[in-house]
Amino acid sequence: MIENPIADEALDDELFEHYRFEASKGQSPLRVDKFLMNLVENATRNKIQQAATAGNIYVNDVPVKSNYKVKALDVVRVLLSHPPFENLILPENIPLDIVYEDDALLVINKPAGLVVHPGHGNYTGTLVNALAYHFENLPLNSSERPGLVHRIDKDTSGLLVVAKTEQAMAFLAKQFEEKTSEREYLALVWGNVIEDEGTVTGDIARHAKDRMQMAVVPDGEGKHAVTHYKVMERFGYVTLVSCKLETGRTHQIRVHMKHIGHTLFNDERYGGNLILKGTTFTKYKQFIDNCFKVLPRQALHAKTLGFMHPTTKEFMSFDTELPEDMKECIAKWRVYSNSHTVEEED
Repeated sequence: MIENPIADEALDDELFEHYRFEASKGQSPLRVDKFLMNLVENATRNKIQQAATAGNIYVNDVPVKSNYKVKALDVVRVLLSHPPFENLILPENIPLDIVYEDDALLVINKPAGLVVHPGHGNYTGTLVNALAYHFENLPLNSSERPGLVHRIDKDTSGLLVVAKTEQAMAFLAKQFEEKTSEREYLALVWGNVIEDEGTVTGDIARHAKDRMQMAVVPDGEGKHAVTHYKVMERFGYVTLVSCKLETGRTHQIRVHMKHIGHTLFNDERYGGNLILKGTTFTKYKQFIDNCFKVLPRQALHAKTLGFMHPTTKEFMSFDTELPEDMKECIAKWRVYSNSHTVEEED
């Protein structure tokens, strides 16, 4: 038996792993609700069935209903909408790349791999743990996370603004809510993006079958989301694009670009870690594998960030260079496209 509140990166409206059990080799088929009742202290069958109906019980990473029969070596997980130990934040001496700081706020260049806040599988080692160490009495946002005005995904690099006062938190949060802040990302995506620029509009909600993904859903069934994109450089089988957010939804760029047929390069969660465009030649596969090794994450960087300062009311704009892993991957593609005949994508 394993009881461990761990998994991977958090989502907004996230699910948090509360329990994880591996059925023994001798496990005979048993309904998952009965299986969990035997293992979870103080659990009732009704609550377990409600969790299954809500899609919160997973067996081998697939959501199941309460009548699913657990078999030998099945891994059963219970994911709920609130984290265990949700109010526990341990200060940790994690270095911060601070690009700007004053009495009201700071702007941080977050490296890829650093989770922004404690949650689904990451209760330590996050940006919030670092903030708790380096700063005292940061204001809480609406989710009671100290200092955070907005967030970016674990494996996305780039700029974040952090509020240091209650006034700054309210003023900055309002700008993000009213879409007056400016955010530009650079992304390397699969395929040749035909239009030089365009706009993706589509409501975003949790994926109906895979609760760890988000997806574009019919209007009115999710949160309104708008992404403006512009082609920066073409490499035939992949394209470097600039994406400007009009809204800020969970995985917005990742979901919107996949929706129009251009999944982010090496975005494992959305299938971008497969060869989606190109040839069947072994040398090409080796080239892609080398690119994945150089850039072992989705190719997404929050490059620029702009907002009105809460105290001076001046508009401030920040820009950061691409991190080395994205630079190196793009350089490889530039060399490849210049030395190979690349078929144009339709």
